[in-house]
Amino acid sequence: MASQDCHMLLSFFISTFLITVVTSQTRCRNFKSIISFGDSITDTGNLLGLSSPNDLPESAFPPYGETFFHHPSGRFSDGRLIIDFIAEFLGIPHVPPFYGSKNGNFEKGVNFAVGGATALECSVLEEKGTHCSQSNISLGNQLKSFKESLPYLCGSSSPDCRDMIENAFILIGEIGGNDYNFPLFDRKNIEEVKELVPLVITTISSAISELVDMGARTFLVPGNFPLGCSVAYLTLYETPNKEEYNPLTGCLTWLNDFSVYHNEQLQAELKRLRNLYPHVNIIYGDYYNTLLRLMQEPSKFGLMDRPLPACCGLGGPYNFTFSIKCGSKGVEYCSDPSKYVNWDGIHMTEAAYKWISEGVLTGPYAIPPFNWSCLDSKIKNNESLHTQYSLMNS
Repeated sequence: MASQDCHMLLSFFISTFLITVVTSQTRCRNFKSIISFGDSITDTGNLLGLSSPNDLPESAFPPYGETFFHHPSGRFSDGRLIIDFIAEFLGIPHVPPFYGSKNGNFEKGVNFAVGGATALECSVLEEKGTHCSQSNISLGNQLKSFKESLPYLCGSSSPDCRDMIENAFILIGEIGGNDYNFPLFDRKNIEEVKELVPLVITTISSAISELVDMGARTFLVPGNFPLGCSVAYLTLYETPNKEEYNPLTGCLTWLNDFSVYHNEQLQAELKRLRNLYPHVNIIYGDYYNTLLRLMQEPSKFGLMDRPLPACCGLGGPYNFTFSIKCGSKGVEYCSDPSKYVNWDGIHMTEAAYKWISEGVLTGPYAIPPFNWSCLDSKIKNNESLHTQYSLMNS
């Protein structure tokens, strides 16, 4: 009996040790690169690279990029995006766009995110009565481009490619927002739009599984932003009925409820994937609450007291008109974008993206939280992400 007890105790210690080792290896990585997929929230120049000179996106014109890059970089903001702050935090150069790049240096990362991209294929959306551009580079198309480019990105050796993917920080999105934007901009019924959510979640999940099979070990999968705080939606669905607005933020509650619905479904699926792949670190990025906090307590983050109006735009209570985009002739922008949350009515300012990235990377808006304890001092002592955020939370 004693021998049996000893055997069971030994087995317990061995299994505990193995779990500890696997968990430590899974959650504690010195990332060598960033591989990214998504839409305009993450696009560092892909849509610009894909566009003809006669049909350039607004991100090709000033004042886009003026805060940090001092020229348009193809990013849909006045400066850096969340992916840029993640790269800086990890000590990796800003991730270059894949599409349109000639002889690009992708040793430290590659970005396939394209402005206007959907999770679902256009054919699926068309079947549901939603029109999207046939030039749309969906999540599936981005993943296909990644797989086709592997011989160029990591050489012809399969072990080299697997090593590259295994040691990469994989960013999946935000993606899915445009799947909802297209029908909602057409004022389709919210219950009809809700029918797309399971399809979007399944598509994101399938992409994660495919990348896991290729060797990926660490994912950041962001949820949806609070759509009810988007200037575009506040303009489109403006109503004199005050009951439709949150009294604290001024955001449309029914649209925020829809975002919460999507995010809950996404988190449930990510939990299922964690159980399926215990050796993989799949982190949910709570973009919803970290952005909502800026709306609830703007002065705490150095933002102006009325955070909803767009910095760059024209017309209406929110400084936004659908037919007159930021970057168009005659459209002015604010003198200090660092005081604003909304940049052009659809996208956010560099200042907002900075706070969102810090909320996710250093807490408390990542589930499960990142463990940076074993990374090099350059990351652990990153003042801009740790010290400033700690001061704001003190």
